[in-house]
Amino acid sequence: MTLGHRVNNNNKIESNKMGRYYSGDIDGKFWFGLQPSNAADRFGVQGESPDYLEYWFDEDNLPDVEKEIERIEGSLDVEKIETFFNNNNGYNDEMLEKHGINDKELADYADLQLGKEIRDCIKQTGECSFTAEL
Repeated sequence: MTLGHRVNNNNKIESNKMGRYYSGDIDGKFWFGLQPSNAADRFGVQGESPDYLEYWFDEDNLPDVEKEIERIEGSLDVEKIETFFNNNNGYNDEMLEKHGINDKELADYADLQLGKEIRDCIKQTGECSFTAEL
């Protein structure tokens, strides 16, 4: 089953299937079946609920965000995953297995993309806030 994720010309992951979104200073879609709504928690701020999580990062959070980005990058073969997505318009379990990419690596890669969006937003505007659907 292809989940419909692909890397666009800006090296951002896109999806054309149902899923949960986040919106605010940054907008995007969580990876179906891999990325929880609270994925941004790992970058140093805990989301607040009831029906959704609200995140607000500022320049004080930038060191935590950058530290987690570095930790993820250090634990992944990012080039392998990016090469896979650049050469494929979607994926399924068989394709991932053939290229030696497991679900944990894929989930970490999805979180890495989110972390980079958060970091870039903080650097550009001094803060980053968004709402994530549960």
